[in-house]
Amino acid sequence: MKVAYPVLIKQSGDVFLVYIPDLDGYTEGMDLADAIEMARDYIGLACMGQEDSLPEVSTYKQAVAKAKKNNDIFDYSDGLQTMVDVDLEEYRRQFDNRAVRKNCTVPYWMTVKADEAGLNYSRVLQDAIANILNLQYNLRN
Repeated sequence: MKVAYPVLIKQSGDVFLVYIPDLDGYTEGMDLADAIEMARDYIGLACMGQEDSLPEVSTYKQAVAKAKKNNDIFDYSDGLQTMVDVDLEEYRRQFDNRAVRKNCTVPYWMTVKADEAGLNYSRVLQDAIANILNLQYNLRN
């Protein structure tokens, strides 16, 4: 499922500030491309898992009106107007495959043997979890 929302971007000093009126969201980027990517990331995170109740998409005119109404922090209403799209299924797939740090404890003697064998602890743990849960997971990638 793809979504697209109007985004207002305005440079302030060395950064590009981003306002996503339909999600009442703010982010920023170091340059214009980074600002758009940060907006895409914000939209993806805000919408993930809410496909049945997504906010209605505003027109540019409505987005600017929301920005004017909400300009107590910064006036985005005269910023660059663009649409930013996100493929929520692809975003979820990428998000779900991110590495997550988990801390585990093993006996010292076992770490000595594992280090001698050159084992990759993360790979061993992933393989073991996949094996125990009978996951269809490529254990060598």
